[in-house]
Amino acid sequence: MGCSLSGLNSLYDAVNGGGDVWINENRFRIVRQLGEGGFAFVFLVKEIVSDASSGGGLANKVKDPAHLSADGTYAMKKILIQNKEQLELVREEIRVSSLFNHPNLLPLLDHAIISVKDGQEGGWKHEAFLLFPVHLDGTLLDNSTSMKAKKETFSTTDVLHIFRQLCDGLKHMHSLDPPYAHNDVKPGNVLLTRRKGQPPLAILMDFGSARPSRKQIRSRQEALQLQEWTSEHCSAPFRAPELWDCPSNADIDERTDIWSLGCTLYAIMYGVSPFEYALGESGGSLQLAIVNAQVKWPNAGPKASYPEALHQFVTWMLQPQPAVRPSIDAIIIHVDKLIAKFTK
Repeated sequence: MGCSLSGLNSLYDAVNGGGDVWINENRFRIVRQLGEGGFAFVFLVKEIVSDASSGGGLANKVKDPAHLSADGTYAMKKILIQNKEQLELVREEIRVSSLFNHPNLLPLLDHAIISVKDGQEGGWKHEAFLLFPVHLDGTLLDNSTSMKAKKETFSTTDVLHIFRQLCDGLKHMHSLDPPYAHNDVKPGNVLLTRRKGQPPLAILMDFGSARPSRKQIRSRQEALQLQEWTSEHCSAPFRAPELWDCPSNADIDERTDIWSLGCTLYAIMYGVSPFEYALGESGGSLQLAIVNAQVKWPNAGPKASYPEALHQFVTWMLQPQPAVRPSIDAIIIHVDKLIAKFTK
């Protein structure tokens, strides 16, 4: 996984002040930092091609030429790995990301895990470099935040088309053998690219929590283990009820994503999860609001202008009992009907 290049990375760090990074045999110059969180940093990078006549390094490696950047810029995620557990999580993220090939799922173009000398402790640690296409218009969360400041909202047409694309990406994951659940569908994990005269392009990203979706829970211990895992990997305002309070005898499947998808549709319209109001109430409980599916709808102002059919659509997905929650196929059929009805 590129471990032999740790010396090269260290050399270029020293010479360029951290400006250049090698990911396997390809070299990239760091343009600027785009974001950070936990032990991960995201940078805008530009490929440096030594021999332009050869077609370029990544061009020889990436299977789908549609993923190549016209100007050589990409997004690079750098992860500082502190222990063996984190190393295994990164390897699993790489493995899972490599399973997917869909225009509404962010593709992993290349990766490397290198060993680095720990100057303080004298041992060795690891750093991971993951390379993706770059989408500079930010996430759905970023867009919703800036639109809220301007008192703007997405049109019904854009809401439905953004949502339809997320459904397409999830259908790809749910259709694998075995099916995979994303486990953290939320506005912060949806990249948007604005397109003139068209609805935004929506791409689901961050597969660090994605796992095979179907689990048989047959004991209290297994239920508690699942709850502990989801508390670390699934964002609370978008987490399905069965992951908050898992029965000791339960069959968990990809309909946990359907719940999160319903919350995300609400968030495309109103900028927040349908249950975050509970965090601002005296004595309010986010878990209680979710388990009881206590959705609150805006009842005044421009935010109340979406068709009632969209509210009913959200409610259909937010069924507390997963057995009566719709599948991704049923959702796609319904959203197509809504698109035909409300868009021109």
